[in-house]
Amino acid sequence: MSEPRAVAGSVQEVVPGLWHWHLRDERIGGFISAAHAVRTRDGLVLVDPLPLVEDAFASLGPVAAIVLTTSVHQRSTWRLRRQLDLRVWAPAASKRFDEEPDERYVEGDELPGGLDAIFTPGAGTTQHSLLLAENDGVLVTPDLFARADGEDLALVPGEYMHDPAEARRTAERLLDLEFAVLCTGHGLPVTDDPKSAIRNALAEAA
Repeated sequence: MSEPRAVAGSVQEVVPGLWHWHLRDERIGGFISAAHAVRTRDGLVLVDPLPLVEDAFASLGPVAAIVLTTSVHQRSTWRLRRQLDLRVWAPAASKRFDEEPDERYVEGDELPGGLDAIFTPGAGTTQHSLLLAENDGVLVTPDLFARADGEDLALVPGEYMHDPAEARRTAERLLDLEFAVLCTGHGLPVTDDPKSAIRNALAEAA
């Protein structure tokens, strides 16, 4: 999928070492798309990066790598790879990339900066979430959840999922992980009891 035309004007520090930015994505009907950056032992890692004003990255520090959760979140990846001379990690089973990633990963692989890959099927067939144990645990999910400004966390509507029932089972399995912050590919992060937010989202979708 091509890079959005919209450009985010700023980044928000969610907790120390974790940043979020989002925009209204004209490619998906103006729905919110979100991207994240995490400071790790290897440097700053961009997750599913979106267009961002150029000076914003400079304020965060040197970028070490890009990690994609799914092929449909390529976004600004290839432009940033060339611009910043970065390596790109992406799920091994994903096929629809505009360019070939530098590295392919599967669940259990340790990614740049100590990110752990977790297979999270349902919304798609090859999507992975990323877990960083630092900062009491940060979990970044691809298309499983959405959270609009001023609204509660919700499961992405079933009509946009490959297998809604599998997505629910995946969301339930995430509750076994240790994390204090939940970041979604489509909306605002959850910093206040994210596991309760997931349970409430599951109950609302029942």
